[in-house]
Amino acid sequence: MSQHSGSAPAQAEERSGPKTERGRRTLRRLLDAAGEEFGARGYHETAISNITQRAGVGLGTFYVYFKSKEEVFRALVADMGARTRHALSESVKDAPNRLEAERLGIRAYLEFVRTHKSLYRVVMEAQFVAPEAYRDYYRVFSEAYRQQLRQAAARGEVSSGDDDVRVWALMGASTFLGLKFGVWEDGADVGAVSEAAADLMINGLAPRLKE
Repeated sequence: MSQHSGSAPAQAEERSGPKTERGRRTLRRLLDAAGEEFGARGYHETAISNITQRAGVGLGTFYVYFKSKEEVFRALVADMGARTRHALSESVKDAPNRLEAERLGIRAYLEFVRTHKSLYRVVMEAQFVAPEAYRDYYRVFSEAYRQQLRQAAARGEVSSGDDDVRVWALMGASTFLGLKFGVWEDGADVGAVSEAAADLMINGLAPRLKE
């Protein structure tokens, strides 16, 4: 793996993030460009020059923020996770209870995926290119999700159970719903899909008593 030796200021910036608004905008452009390039070409076919050209910055600027292609890829996976969590958090912040939050969250996730389709290729490729970043992507999701379910159970909004198993089952369902209805079949009715998925998650597969 090729490395570029970073200067002291660059190393400090890597640890704490850009200090100026201009620096933050440049970093955002680089990450957005990396998402488009990796999403379209894949990791191995993407060159750093592809990313800088799309971002509209010089090659030297890239090395102010990242030491290598692998490093920007890992940063991109973390960034995609943070942006996804923020979108979901915003979508459910006014939900009156956890069950409604689940319903709103499914729809918001499908809508997010449709506008960020590179997310799937990048995250799936990460399991081979940057396995630690891949695991962290889901680990961070699961930790927050588990806490939310635990708090909801304490409030009496959901039943108690093995939150770790529940969280990974729910995340797995959302992942493949996003793949099918967010990427493969992006013309499907998001409302209908999210309602059907929410019905399964909330009510399960058990037969229901007829009124």
